[in-house]
Amino acid sequence: MELHLLSHQTHFRMNALFAVGLCQVFQAFTKGYRPETQLDPMFAALCSCNGFDGDEIKALAQGSSKAVKGHTVDDVQAWLKSKGKGAPEPLASGLSAVTGDEFHYSRLVAVGLFSLLSEAQGNKSDDPEELSNTVHAIGEEIGLSRPRLEKDLGLYRSNLEKMVQAVELMEETLAAERRKRERQKAEKAAKD
Repeated sequence: MELHLLSHQTHFRMNALFAVGLCQVFQAFTKGYRPETQLDPMFAALCSCNGFDGDEIKALAQGSSKAVKGHTVDDVQAWLKSKGKGAPEPLASGLSAVTGDEFHYSRLVAVGLFSLLSEAQGNKSDDPEELSNTVHAIGEEIGLSRPRLEKDLGLYRSNLEKMVQAVELMEETLAAERRKRERQKAEKAAKD
């Protein structure tokens, strides 16, 4: 739904934060999906039906995540403030649009910012509260609304938790069904 709405926004232009956010959300919400071989075609179909190129989005997201690795949060913050100046490609061109007049905010941008900063922190991102505070501070510095970021990231985290619970419930249900079938099969074999 978010993609469909964005595809009709006149000011929306795909950028690095959007691409990273979309890929992160898709990956998080399809975790455990089987068969895994269908994930790439499903992502491509989701993108193409809304007028986006899935391969282009994936390439931008992967390139941006790769570009952030080995850099600090301060580096990323400086790149965002300077509209991508000094950032490695493809992040530089993707960040140049973030603070422009034509920039259109979406939840996926918030998730993308969170994901990129998490990548930059690497193993130091164990404290989600600290990371959230950093995201909010950087978001405000580049002109994003703090309450909106808080709301969108809170909603994202809440939905992630619900998805994890749903996957666990499905796995438990499937395991219970397997045990029930095995028990019935054993009882039947014992009767024969």
